Amino acid sequence: MTARSSPHWYPTAAYLYTLHLDGPALAWEYLRRNPSYRLDWLRRRRKPDLAQAWGLRLLENPALDARDSHPAWFPDHDAVVQLYPDADPPPDAHTFKFWRIPGRKQLTHDGKRLVLVSHWPGCCVRLALAPHLEEGSAYLYAVRACATPCARYRTLAAKLDALSAATVAVPVATARSRPTAAALLELHTLQALDATLAGASLREVAEGLFGVGAVAVDWHKDSALRARVRRLVRRGDELMHGAYRRLAQLSTFPAE
Repeated sequence: MTARSSPHWYPTAAYLYTLHLDGPALAWEYLRRNPSYRLDWLRRRRKPDLAQAWGLRLLENPALDARDSHPAWFPDHDAVVQLYPDADPPPDAHTFKFWRIPGRKQLTHDGKRLVLVSHWPGCCVRLALAPHLEEGSAYLYAVRACATPCARYRTLAAKLDALSAATVAVPVATARSRPTAAALLELHTLQALDATLAGASLREVAEGLFGVGAVAVDWHKDSALRARVRRLVRRGDELMHGAYRRLAQLSTFPAE
């Protein structure tokens, strides 16, 4: 397979951005590849109430990857920070200042409220802004009640700590740590999924992910490499057909 004839899924470099995605962003990467979802996107004008079946507030364009699209999941992921006006603020209350929020911002309306997604090196924060929150007004963070509030609060606190540190000073350059095994698994799974959707054989998937040389050495009926590729293909299909909901912390839902 030459560079000129290589299919879109073949260059692993095209998937490097997925190494730094969090759960909700990865969930979108799997959902947007689902053929049934893509069909629902095309017929959204005739059937406007399709989004909630997919765990979304609004349907998002599947042509946009997680760098450009930040879908509003329903219900919210635990990492979404909810901001409300403070009805009884103390004299020294902190006030909401949009332009002091660090990072590259994307502001959307999910049908009920504004959702602000901000990225900076090594972090992504999602802020759900209550309708009456105004620039310069005192505000509160809200945590949804649940059976395990401490675990939910820890998730929220980690996001708030990152936001507070970045608000003080965003570094000019950030050294990223080596990708984790979990991040590499998602990269390989997405690449294998795209390959199988494009009609590639298991051997072709293996060559794209691990190289022609590795396949020449270890590709036979009972090889570990072949079993690994088979697991990646199966995992990608499962995530695309419903298991993505775990990544977005949505309730379980049967695959279509």
